[in-house]
Amino acid sequence: MLEVRKSYKNVISAFKKALEIAEKIKACTNEYNGFFKAISGQFVEPSPAGSLTRGKIEILPTGRNFFAVDPTSLPTKSAWKIGVETANKLLKYYLEKHGKYPESVGHILWSLDAYKADGEQIAQILYLLGVKPIWMNGVVKDLDVIPLKELGRPRIDVVVRISGIVRDTLPNYIYLIDSAICKVALLDEPLEMNYVRKHYLEHLSKLKDDELALCRVFGSPPGSYGAGVSYAVESSAWRSDEDLAKTWVRWSGYAYTRKNFGKEAFESLILNLKNVEVVTKNHVSDEHDPLNCCCYFSYHGGFYNAVKSLGKEPEIVVIDTKNMSFTEIREMKEEIERIVRAKLLNPIWIEEMKKHGYRGASEFSKKILHLYGWQATTKLVDKWVFDEIAKTYVLNEEMRRWFEENNIYAVEEITRRLVEAYERGLWNADEDLIEKLREAYAEIEGFLEDQIVGYVQGGTIDIYVEN
Repeated sequence: MLEVRKSYKNVISAFKKALEIAEKIKACTNEYNGFFKAISGQFVEPSPAGSLTRGKIEILPTGRNFFAVDPTSLPTKSAWKIGVETANKLLKYYLEKHGKYPESVGHILWSLDAYKADGEQIAQILYLLGVKPIWMNGVVKDLDVIPLKELGRPRIDVVVRISGIVRDTLPNYIYLIDSAICKVALLDEPLEMNYVRKHYLEHLSKLKDDELALCRVFGSPPGSYGAGVSYAVESSAWRSDEDLAKTWVRWSGYAYTRKNFGKEAFESLILNLKNVEVVTKNHVSDEHDPLNCCCYFSYHGGFYNAVKSLGKEPEIVVIDTKNMSFTEIREMKEEIERIVRAKLLNPIWIEEMKKHGYRGASEFSKKILHLYGWQATTKLVDKWVFDEIAKTYVLNEEMRRWFEENNIYAVEEITRRLVEAYERGLWNADEDLIEKLREAYAEIEGFLEDQIVGYVQGGTIDIYVEN
């Protein structure tokens, strides 16, 4: 009887919550009122921001003047639980595959972690190091070292490549990581149980600079943004993996600590990269995906390529937390193919994009360019993927005619990148397929020359590099 009453109360509670959410959604028509109030200089009620797909119903109704987050509250206690869970899953994944713990984990840390995930990845980083936040009234006041006996494993070192937005809007992230590193590196513990201390002592003997020997957070110079690799890839300004690695290091080799905010530190970065055994980034929502933006392959793929260029064979994974009840570690190759199947080769998605005409064609071109970028940096895109892309977007006569009517430049870019992938050895295409692509490209160029009025430069595949 007690269980029945409990179940009854749970059902009633869930029903009330559903009604509350329904009322909030209904009130989203306030967007009109909020807009007109704003342009009239009137007061617009504030509200929190966040991602509704992650259960943040407090952001409803929309139409209010949303604010982001209080950075000092991150990671939240709920995000800490996700961070601990995903860190353990990452270590289990590596341990089962290699029979040992990774000595160092490379992280791509973006501001999305704060603004959409309440600090899940910063929590993951702290737990790998073996420290935990001390909260006071919801604010992270300090960090507490977790004893090795309680931790039950070695302290894992980290190398964190932050984005420019993290640097500019979340300096507390930098301070938290730096504080954690300093606490852990100075512990009197066996080196085989404290990889942070092990690497700190190695770096100190080479750098003769205590600050840089402890640094684990790197980024682009103050005032600049990006990882540089996308510019090299998209302009064809590279010849080898080493060129892309040098580009990534040059754009990433600035140390961020509590004392130095953007100090040139290329040697320190390279020493840290030599210890990295897995490169990771959190994936918090399918609203964006690794083919959405050039920054994904530039940061994440560029990090992986830089480590490989130093003679390592690191793992590259994404940590998927979009469903907080089912977090998982996914290899980057699997993630790329997941997105390709769900979007680029999905007939339903293709037809929906075609409804957007010029903009839809641009989306096709952009995603295929970024797929090419992932292949340039990771070599994880299988032959069949490019084969199907070529057949779907270029060699399909109906599709090519659609491009000609809506955005001829998009199909020119797609075809040119496919041929470039072949010429660079990134795609081991069959000769007959390449011959058909070249014929299609000649036809596209002829269309551009005959139909477009004005000065038009036909596309060529030229490769440029720094002397």
